[in-house]
Amino acid sequence: MKKKFTLLIGTNNRGKLKEIRQLLPKSVKTKSTSQFKLKSPRENGSTFEENSLIKSKFFSNKTKLVCLADDSGLEIDLLDKMPGIYSARWGGKNNNFSKAIKKVYKELNKKDKNWKKRKIKARFICVLSICLLNKKIAVATGKVEGTISSKPKGKNGFGYDPIFIPNKYKKTFGEMSPYKKFKIDHRHQAFKKIKKFL
Repeated sequence: MKKKFTLLIGTNNRGKLKEIRQLLPKSVKTKSTSQFKLKSPRENGSTFEENSLIKSKFFSNKTKLVCLADDSGLEIDLLDKMPGIYSARWGGKNNNFSKAIKKVYKELNKKDKNWKKRKIKARFICVLSICLLNKKIAVATGKVEGTISSKPKGKNGFGYDPIFIPNKYKKTFGEMSPYKKFKIDHRHQAFKKIKKFL
């Protein structure tokens, strides 16, 4: 697969699309699902890997292109690893992440009124998969451990970035420059493992 080819990035999330494009080598020509006006498939897998493969196979079959898809989310230990694979769904139909963040805080308050005084362990997980039609080419998982901020901070990034503080840092992903975040985030960790297949 070293020769030039067109890679479809299997996501309708503009934040993810931008981040994946910035991770890819310049020699890889990319297309997005919006260029084909494709709606996302139903993600009815029970793991990040299953949902990532549902997307990469579905979009590859629709376009006949090699597809790289991502399934990712935030696991919070105090919430029994929720929202997990339901991370986007916590934002409702329109993936409204300020709504999703409010739900995280509401659920944490239900579990422990004093949670803000504790370090609430959490992690971002990303599973990238590459498929051509129904054939799985590669799957890779990336993780970044951290804690939940007591309030949203920062306007950078997307999704749950304003409430996640990676270990060894004081700032949330939402406060970091995109370049700094790319170097340590879960998508970058997964990408390092999968890029040899591109």
